[in-house]
Amino acid sequence: LEHLAGRPLQRIGLSATIAPLEEVAKFLVGYRDDGKPRPCVIVDARFAKPIDIKVLCPVDDLVHTPSEVVNESIYRLLAKLVQEHRTTLVFTNTRSATERVVYKLRKLLKEEGIADMDEVEAHHSSLSRDIRLAVEEKLKRGELKVVVSSTSLELGIDIGYIDLVVLLSSPKSVSRLLQRIGRAGHHIRQVSKGRIIVVDRDDLVECTVLAKAALDKKIDRVHIPMKPLDVLAQHVIGMALEQEWDVKEMYKLVKRSYNFYNLEWNEFISVINYLAGRYGELEEYNVYAKIRFDEEKGVIRRKRGIRYIYYLNAGVIPDEAKIHVFTEDGKYVGDLEEAFVQILQPGDIFVLGGRTYEFLRSYGSKVIVRKAEGARPTVPSWFSEMLPLAFDSALLVGEFRAKIAEMIRKNVARDKIIKWIGSNYNLDRKAAENIYTYILEQYLFTNGLVPSNKLILIEIFIDEDTTNYIFHALFGRRVNDALSRAYAYVLSKLANTNVRITVTDNGFMLTIPGRYRLVDVDKLIKDVDSSNIE
Repeated sequence: LEHLAGRPLQRIGLSATIAPLEEVAKFLVGYRDDGKPRPCVIVDARFAKPIDIKVLCPVDDLVHTPSEVVNESIYRLLAKLVQEHRTTLVFTNTRSATERVVYKLRKLLKEEGIADMDEVEAHHSSLSRDIRLAVEEKLKRGELKVVVSSTSLELGIDIGYIDLVVLLSSPKSVSRLLQRIGRAGHHIRQVSKGRIIVVDRDDLVECTVLAKAALDKKIDRVHIPMKPLDVLAQHVIGMALEQEWDVKEMYKLVKRSYNFYNLEWNEFISVINYLAGRYGELEEYNVYAKIRFDEEKGVIRRKRGIRYIYYLNAGVIPDEAKIHVFTEDGKYVGDLEEAFVQILQPGDIFVLGGRTYEFLRSYGSKVIVRKAEGARPTVPSWFSEMLPLAFDSALLVGEFRAKIAEMIRKNVARDKIIKWIGSNYNLDRKAAENIYTYILEQYLFTNGLVPSNKLILIEIFIDEDTTNYIFHALFGRRVNDALSRAYAYVLSKLANTNVRITVTDNGFMLTIPGRYRLVDVDKLIKDVDSSNIE
């Protein structure tokens, strides 16, 4: 933009939930031609607004209370909070959960005389734009008692006055927690009031740590990709569309960006050669030149017909490919995501729309199945839209678990530990007792080996017809997804069989067919290290 404007621009960046500010500031303003960052003034007003955050436990005992009772108590607690406030915004973590909560809340609030059914609405990205705008307008006019959303109302939309935000389960990062609760009392001098309702013990531990981190101003660090060559390729094509460039001038301009300030000349030229079709062997894969590069004159210009391709393919957000599922007789069943289909093997039993099906085969964008009523699923449910736990937040959760385990190891009195949890993390006694009991049980069962940010515990579990290697690794789903693939590769070599992977925020499971298919775990661990994994 500065190049097009022909003069220096003033850049202004605003965010209430971002860190580290120094790096983000460099990203915003970029670098000068001498390789030094442009000057930037940072005003840190992220925590000027007062916040009121509490974690709520729906029942006194999360361990022994039946799940249906816990579920009923969650909605009763939610209804009580709605009754006590004028307008409540409820956040879930998935679109399907949003629809489920709206359905149950409408019935409950009408039965209790708290609100009419038309005063409770859903708002998520799968709804049409007209419906979403209608909900937002009703919210602004104060016509709604409750709005339930997944992520679509987190930021950027003016939704009027909200006096309470309720989070059903963990928001999975401190930044998202602050973004969501910041929707309440949406004025600099008003208190942002938020309540987090937990659904199980792991959720209780996670929410407790995230709430404390938010109050302590520990925001998750953003990851800014450096030298993303795919993004550079897009920009080079875009620049060539607008004018003819001297290759050295283009390189100088690219290096003013924070992401490319350390881009080497040979890396830049390799991208130019790729776009100019200098790697002829790629043509057999239908990869053709997209720019013209006159190496003698050092000039880059556009190639005819590329503008249309550029506009169709700009951006780095991958498409969500849906695979259609049909029975053997051609009856349409529903859709699965492409990534889930990739892990399916003939004979696998999975759940779709509340029913079980056996996977037979797939071709193109179709999956063929047969009904498997009553059969036990062999593939875990697919939760691709579930938010992953942020890495920094995951480390804090592991650190907290280690702290409690260390107190138990040092024979600190039970009551003293519970009081410490309650006072330091703003919990009532029952919630603090649930956390203490949970970690104590882990400690006793594993003889003191409680998984943490510094300890990975490996459990071998023998099922009816499989052997499962469970890695209790508290690093969040993104890290665990990468680790699981590396260890699965080694395990497949050791056991000479295919490996099924199941990943969560708190670990991953590698499953191989057959009972007691035991391998050398020491070798499994040692064969994955920093020299052979990127």
